[in-house]
Amino acid sequence: MAVRELKENVHSVGAIDWDRRQFDALIPLPNGTSYNAYLIRGSEKTALLDTVDPSKEHELLSNLKKLGVEQIDFVISHHAEQDHSGSIPKILEVHPNAKVVTNPKCKDMLIDHLSVPEDKFITVEDGETLSLGDKTLEFIYAPWVHWPETMISYLREDKILFTCDFLGSHFATSGTFVRNQPRTYDMAKRYYAEIMMPYRNKIQKHLEKIDEMDVEMIAPSHGPVYNNPKFILDAYKEWVSPDVKNEVIITYVTMHGSTRKMVEHLTSALVEKDLIVKVYDLTATDIGELAMDLVDAATIVIASPTVMVGPHPAALYAIYLTNLLRPKLRFATIIGSYGWGSRIVEQVKGLIPNLKVELIEPVVIKGYPKEEDLAALDRLADEIVEKHKSIDVMR
Repeated sequence: MAVRELKENVHSVGAIDWDRRQFDALIPLPNGTSYNAYLIRGSEKTALLDTVDPSKEHELLSNLKKLGVEQIDFVISHHAEQDHSGSIPKILEVHPNAKVVTNPKCKDMLIDHLSVPEDKFITVEDGETLSLGDKTLEFIYAPWVHWPETMISYLREDKILFTCDFLGSHFATSGTFVRNQPRTYDMAKRYYAEIMMPYRNKIQKHLEKIDEMDVEMIAPSHGPVYNNPKFILDAYKEWVSPDVKNEVIITYVTMHGSTRKMVEHLTSALVEKDLIVKVYDLTATDIGELAMDLVDAATIVIASPTVMVGPHPAALYAIYLTNLLRPKLRFATIIGSYGWGSRIVEQVKGLIPNLKVELIEPVVIKGYPKEEDLAALDRLADEIVEKHKSIDVMR
């Protein structure tokens, strides 16, 4: 990544990872990502806001060299996860007089994960400030976006909010600022769905804090910088709101065609009733795409054949992740088939304690669907429609 100026004496000095395709051995990254670090030069002191993944520390050092940085006084650590903090030891090696500025909880994590010496830290409280001379950083605690120690920084004179993971996107792009809003919206929504959605109640409170601030630019630690903050703030307000859309997500696995036939019939019945239906074959699904659609949907249908009296393992994985992500779904139901016996309903119900949903009567059948089974699916479609009407879903 080239050095890029946000405002006078404020530069982006991080790295673009065009080739990374998975995060935490879990999250698909179809568009790579970036590790954004920012250098602020005040009239008296210089601060580096976050670092980069250790695999890219050579790029960070190269960018600092391009700017002619001879001394870093402060390394601001907003979040202890290694894609942001992992190069702190190297920065401290190159700039031995630098101090790591963070909150007490993040300090403990950096000591545990990176063995940063305790005497290298300056800890700050919520609302505390740090003067760089003609520039002032204000630190704002923002726990659970998405770790408990996260904080954000506000550069008062330039009205830039540095939000670390909050409001970011896994999106490798050469542009400093948002150039394509629809594309960025999709990438930010995917990021929210995969990482932030479980904490939407906490995030709502953080958004309220930001509303009280005079912010001209939002600079996250992944993805492009927002020089129109309203764009991303409005998107987040929609995603964390309790409102759901007239959408049904159907996740399915099929082994011998019975469950597929049920899914096809139910899908047609719902589409005929003017519902938006999104169907995911769990043997081929990008789990990030599924997570994005879970952000707004009112209902999820879990469709699975029976394997050893329980759901198919691919269905179990999707159910487990959905429970972890805690989408604002209102309803859930189960359809599927079995050969000689099934406990799918009981097992699925036990796997979704985090989902505050009403369970609509499942349709689990023996063998290949017969006329009476298809009629049961028609009744299920009717009930889903009535449930959506009862909560006045968005269209």
